[in-house]
Amino acid sequence: MAPRDAQDLMAYPFFSLAKSKRTVPIDFRSGGVTVRVEGTAEHGIATIWDADILIWAASQIVEARDAGIRTSRWMSATPHEILGFINRGTSVRDYQRLKAALDRLQSTSVATSIRETTGRRLHRFSWINEWKERADARRRPLGIELILPDWFYAGVLEATLVLTIDPAYFRLSGGIERWLYRLVRKHGGRQVDGWRFDFRHLHRKSGSLARFSDFACDLRALVARQSLPGYVLAITRSSSATEWLAFRPVSSTARGQAADKL
Repeated sequence: MAPRDAQDLMAYPFFSLAKSKRTVPIDFRSGGVTVRVEGTAEHGIATIWDADILIWAASQIVEARDAGIRTSRWMSATPHEILGFINRGTSVRDYQRLKAALDRLQSTSVATSIRETTGRRLHRFSWINEWKERADARRRPLGIELILPDWFYAGVLEATLVLTIDPAYFRLSGGIERWLYRLVRKHGGRQVDGWRFDFRHLHRKSGSLARFSDFACDLRALVARQSLPGYVLAITRSSSATEWLAFRPVSSTARGQAADKL
């Protein structure tokens, strides 16, 4: 099953990019778009690694819809199924991390104007309305049940708002690296000429707490590594010395050659 991601989640800063707990809210405004994300002191804001669970959910929903199977905001699965899909291990520690991720998704509060058509009104929700572990009469585990919010579910059912992503995405280890792949996949798509953003715009759009200078260093390191599956990155500079990140799709076999030509 091909992994699918929601375009709205790929284009805006909905998740913490740090592996350490973040309690500082994400507050993004651009044009008519507002994104406000808050976490609790206990769990912090859901991370971009936690968002893998939402990618699993979106993939299941789209696959069922395309097969003519009735879909629902209520979902049920075993931890093994979820962890296997998102390329994680299945040790006791991995199960514990999965449950911690579900807690962060459930406790993170989001308010956004995206897809709202009634002026300045905001849609407020958590990434997971509720979740629970199931067990039989002998307390043997049967799996996990969760309920998704309307905002996320409606976006996934809209075919134009979902994109297929490379399964290699799950192997990306850095927060900025993962965020950048999703942004590049959203904006670069399959356009032959690719796309580009200036560094400061990327810094604002990431929601990162890192200083701009550190963020810029991370971008340069990613360009040097060329680690984003399916895309080649390059840095260009304008006459004002502004740095731009350029990217375009390329086959994995040609990535090294294409990098030299950009």
